[in-house]
Amino acid sequence: MLVLSAPNAWGQEQSVKGTVKDPQGKPLSGATIRSVGNNSISTSSDANGNFSLKLPKEVKQLSVTYLGADAQNVAIVPGKALSIVLQSNDSQLDEVVVVGYGTVKKRDLTGSVVSVKGDEIAKVPSANMLESVQGKVSGMDVTRSSGSASSGVNITIRGNRSITAQNGPLYIVDGIQYSNIQDINPNDVESMEVLKDASSTAIYGSRGANGVIIITTKKGKTGAAQIAFNAYAGISKVARYPEVMNLDQWVKLRREAYRTTGKWNSESDDAAIFNTAELDAIKNNEYTDYFDLLVKDGFQQNYQVGINAGTEKTKVYFSGDFLNERGIFEQDRSNRFGGRLNIDQELGTNFRAGMQSQVTHYKIQAARDPLNQANKISPLGKIYNDDGSLILYPLNGSAINPLADLEPNAYDAQNIATRTLINGYLELKPWKGFSGKSTIGVTLNNNREGSFAGMYTIDRNGSASKATYGTENSHLVNWENVLSYQNSFGDHNLTVTAVNSILWNRSDHIDASGEGLILDSQLFYALGNASKNLATTTGYSMNNLLSFAGRVNYSYKGKYLLTATGRSDGSSILAKGSKWAFFPSIAAGWRIVDESFMKNQTLFSELKARLSWGRAGNYAVSPYSTQSNLSRVAFAYDDASATGYTFAPQIGNANLGWEITATTNAGLDFGFMKGRISGTIDYYDSKTSKLLLERGLPPSTGVSNVIQNIGKTRNRGFEITVNADILKDSNLKWNTSISYTRNKEEIVELVTNADDIGNGWFIGQPTTVFYDYDKLGIWQLGQEEEAAKFNQKPGDIRVRDVNGDGKIDASNDRVIIGTPRPKWFGSWDNTFSYKGFDLNILLFARWGQTLQPNFLRRYDPQGLGQSTAIIDYWTPENPTNANPRPNSGLSLASTLYSSSLGYVDGSYLRIRNISLGYNFPQSILKDGFIKKLRVYGTAKNPFTWTKSDLLNSYDPERGGSENFPMTKLFVFGVNVGF
Repeated sequence: MLVLSAPNAWGQEQSVKGTVKDPQGKPLSGATIRSVGNNSISTSSDANGNFSLKLPKEVKQLSVTYLGADAQNVAIVPGKALSIVLQSNDSQLDEVVVVGYGTVKKRDLTGSVVSVKGDEIAKVPSANMLESVQGKVSGMDVTRSSGSASSGVNITIRGNRSITAQNGPLYIVDGIQYSNIQDINPNDVESMEVLKDASSTAIYGSRGANGVIIITTKKGKTGAAQIAFNAYAGISKVARYPEVMNLDQWVKLRREAYRTTGKWNSESDDAAIFNTAELDAIKNNEYTDYFDLLVKDGFQQNYQVGINAGTEKTKVYFSGDFLNERGIFEQDRSNRFGGRLNIDQELGTNFRAGMQSQVTHYKIQAARDPLNQANKISPLGKIYNDDGSLILYPLNGSAINPLADLEPNAYDAQNIATRTLINGYLELKPWKGFSGKSTIGVTLNNNREGSFAGMYTIDRNGSASKATYGTENSHLVNWENVLSYQNSFGDHNLTVTAVNSILWNRSDHIDASGEGLILDSQLFYALGNASKNLATTTGYSMNNLLSFAGRVNYSYKGKYLLTATGRSDGSSILAKGSKWAFFPSIAAGWRIVDESFMKNQTLFSELKARLSWGRAGNYAVSPYSTQSNLSRVAFAYDDASATGYTFAPQIGNANLGWEITATTNAGLDFGFMKGRISGTIDYYDSKTSKLLLERGLPPSTGVSNVIQNIGKTRNRGFEITVNADILKDSNLKWNTSISYTRNKEEIVELVTNADDIGNGWFIGQPTTVFYDYDKLGIWQLGQEEEAAKFNQKPGDIRVRDVNGDGKIDASNDRVIIGTPRPKWFGSWDNTFSYKGFDLNILLFARWGQTLQPNFLRRYDPQGLGQSTAIIDYWTPENPTNANPRPNSGLSLASTLYSSSLGYVDGSYLRIRNISLGYNFPQSILKDGFIKKLRVYGTAKNPFTWTKSDLLNSYDPERGGSENFPMTKLFVFGVNVGF
């Protein structure tokens, strides 16, 4: 908008003056005014919004830009002054961020909060929305739990505080606690906020000690109905999996094992170490690589429809989705059916009511991973008879065929689950600045699991068939009442929030099992026909939480910010006299960029300092941990059986109280080049005391453990996030974002103020470490005399004599080898766009962790079963330092110091996502009923590089395990708007 008035231009130059204001008439200082067609001429508006510049006569337009406002081109009218009003684009500093029980503008945040928009989450196709943000949120460590079709993710925020209690964050969906985040379709998400420091999480008290993730789903909007259809389909492949030995390698290992014991010297001795069936199999090249028979390409597809509509009074959002996953194993399948309905209704001028509801149904067929069996069994012999039937025991051995579970009615495991989340609210706004809102949410969970393993399956291996059947029903009721008052007077702005929260949590279950079923085809549906060991157990659990909280947000002149929070929680899980705890926090912010001494500088477009301190709690232990329970045992009077009881292994603690975490956080928010470069830096220090620690007890007590409030831990580190619009004003656009997190996790104190070697807990070290002998290599030829001092010989594992006493013992010569916790992790996210094309490339790194992968210990020195192909073992002709000499008389478990094998640096870098899409232009779509059309192809986890060459065939995200290998996904998708 412009208003024209003032003098004529003169000569070959023109003088242009004017003012820049916001829609409320407030002058905008620091707006950039640039000539169109001659970018070298520009100026900025002063503190009163005024500007003046001289331009060549031929310049006809000005470009006006300001952080948080839409850019505007303004025509020059000679001799007239310009009054320019820039409209806010509600971005960057004016962006509204969801925090506990309210919202604030990003510019007014005093805590450490990261906001991720729903479009960013949906960018990476994933069954679990949290997997889509791996590496994108500093401080939040996300790893996949396995490669199975129904696998979840593991998440920690700023390290692990507890040693034996839970470390996962609290999840809030539309204001209500809900932990099954995998139920939510990413296309239904409006935004996700991650609350990391005590200032932002303290409003949740005991539930916020491990961080809080707030998810807001989409709501209806005023206007004509809009329909969105989103779909993708693609294949999944095993990303990396170590190969087993081929036939020649396997035969060579067997020969070397017997060569060591003097039973083999040449091929003429093969008859002494192989039986007749084995010799025939070797001669006929009857060798099986079971991996190729068991592992197939998986498939994943997802379809979602969302409908958005509303009037001034009523707004509705509805969606339905179907997710189908077929895993890499034949019996690994998952189907998810979901529906969501969100309604908001204005009731007169003072009331508003609404409902958010979601129903999710799962039908899962859970496979038993057969690779463990396949990696151990001898690879020799045929696996099928001439008539095509499966040979259950190849070469008449004792190990069952890894394909046995795939026989008809041999093995089946099913899980059917239905979860319903319904929350309704009533909001009252009786006068300006005051609001009251009451929300009640109910989560209903019904789950049924059944499994059957026939006599000739991997689990039973010739024993009687076994079936299990279990059901669980639970409900969580969450009632939240919030009062809020907001007012501005002069340069002061005040918001006061009061909260009352009540949680009721109930669950019950029944589990039954039996062996020796009459008909395999009845699977787990006829347990009453079991011939033996028929057993039934039932259980019930209940816990409640009552809370009161208050928060004050105050700002002076919009640049001095203060937030104070207090919450009191009472948990039924804890002991009498220790149920209640108070959790305070305070935070301050200083918007340095708004100070008068910053008005004339052009370097910073944003500069804000933050400092916070607060306490949060944790009570994440099982209900009834304060009580000692009885368990039934076999008993008899003389020769007559009777029912007897004894204390359960874990006794109760009548003094069990809260685990407390106090966190200090210092942060800096910055921006350069009018917001084209922005970011945050945070340093935090979290100290956790009164750990909920499962302490072992002496066997003489008759019990094994008790949970007590003992010990301390500490997590400290820093986080950096930088976002930049490298190319912005041309057809080619490039946005880049870098996230970096470094955390040091350590145990500060334990029950005896000394290391607990039995449990693997060490003061000054992370909560999980590898404590073992320090392997130096393998004793070599020429070192016989030195090896003999330790009763060893060439070919044996050589470990370090830590205390130098000339002997190796477990008490004095084990050290901390490493930890699975990374030193740092981070990502580099790049989005390019050119006209209708968009390209996203996300790199993720996890660095400094130690792994002990199973495949590096899958070495059978006796040469009986399978071994990993890359196992490099010692022989007189191969003086390696990797693995000991094969020995037919010694298993790996019996090999001295074999526990020291397999440790490796688990650092890796991977391309997490590559996505290329095309948005069809409106010129093509304008005359049709399709309003938006985008097609895309995505590769998820296509490439991985590891620091150690030993991991070239292994996905280190798995953490060491081999079951359910990790996968990479290749999909094609479409986004359509009607």
